[in-house]
Amino acid sequence: MKIAVIVFPGSNCDIDLYEALHTVCDAAVEYVSYKQDNLDGFDAVMLPGGFS
Repeated sequence: MKIAVIVFPGSNCDIDLYEALHTVCDAAVEYVSYKQDNLDGFDAVMLPGGFS
């Protein structure tokens, strides 16, 4: 399974989310900029927590 972790201004815990998905789910995880408009090839997309 390949999972995208979206990184955007004000986001936090993206590193924690990455590590949890990689360690617990044994998934291939990749950081992806919020500006990227093509998410083809990913099985799931995750949004970390953040502040507004």
